[in-house]
Amino acid sequence: MLGQEAGADTEAAELLPFLAPGARADLQAAAAQHVLALTGSGPGRTLLAGQAALLRALGELAVAPAPAPSRDASRALVNLAADPGLHRQLLAADPELPARLLSCVLDPQWPWAEEVAAVLANLTRELAPCAALMEKLMAAEPARPSLEQLVNALCMPSYNAAAPLHYLGPLLSNLSQQAEVPESLVRTGGVMGTLQNRSFKHRHHTWLLGPQVDILPFLLLPLAGPEEFSEEEMDRLPVDLQYLPPDKQREPDADIRKMLIEAIMLLTATAPGRQQIRDQGAYLILRELYNWEPEADVRIACEKLIQVLIGDEPEAGMENLLEVQVPEDVERQLQQLDQQEQLELAQELRGKDTQGT
Repeated sequence: MLGQEAGADTEAAELLPFLAPGARADLQAAAAQHVLALTGSGPGRTLLAGQAALLRALGELAVAPAPAPSRDASRALVNLAADPGLHRQLLAADPELPARLLSCVLDPQWPWAEEVAAVLANLTRELAPCAALMEKLMAAEPARPSLEQLVNALCMPSYNAAAPLHYLGPLLSNLSQQAEVPESLVRTGGVMGTLQNRSFKHRHHTWLLGPQVDILPFLLLPLAGPEEFSEEEMDRLPVDLQYLPPDKQREPDADIRKMLIEAIMLLTATAPGRQQIRDQGAYLILRELYNWEPEADVRIACEKLIQVLIGDEPEAGMENLLEVQVPEDVERQLQQLDQQEQLELAQELRGKDTQGT
């Protein structure tokens, strides 16, 4: 057994010089392919996990420009990061790995950005690497990557012509479950504004709500509280919204809660969008939010969204709500009704506050 372990260590040590910068291109490519093959099996990953220098070289190779075999190096990291038991070794060997990978993801010219995004999506399933990445995203430095940039890349199908960036969806979903995401309300507002801007383009709705991006859990999670649901209701919710902890807190900023609701409302503009949102149990989260919501204007926005989800479908030819032309006199009447609703709700809430005291 000791002889086998020594032989494995020797094999890894022999690979290291060929992965280093400046190595002959054909030998570097062959070494990267060999490492990629090793990551395809449990024993191979275990072998590599104990080789800090090799893991560090692999991380550097993954972000190296052509002719370096960065794609094979990135794919090897995808396999390593898919094993939660190896996250600690990966980060110990290369603490700056998440930051370097993030820079490649946000580089619209990087050809292997999809593979790099998959590495980050796998890594951020665990608390420590997720927190490390969030620290980089939240750093108040203009030149550093930001959460807004990440959301912008997700919401722009043409952001990188060579990489569809599908894995930004699960990456953002992982990040959104951290209590620190985000602490800055200004940055949160920027993220929500980006989502709203993208949601206005109804041709993107199927893509945003579909499995490639799956944006709805990201929008609903900050609106969710610690309420318990029946087993039947729980099964209707996306996995990220099931069995939330009893100390789950809603987004504390009312403006951001309203922006989230409005972004979801925009995604209900088309019939397929409304159906997808209904199918994912959004009503359950919104129902509890409505009962909890202390701010009148946010509660009104929530009520309108609920009415869209539980109401009858529009008649033929009116299915796309963003394309419906509302006559000016009708629009004025609707605005007056809105103002009246806000006034009545504000009076109702003030009455409840008075009773409470």
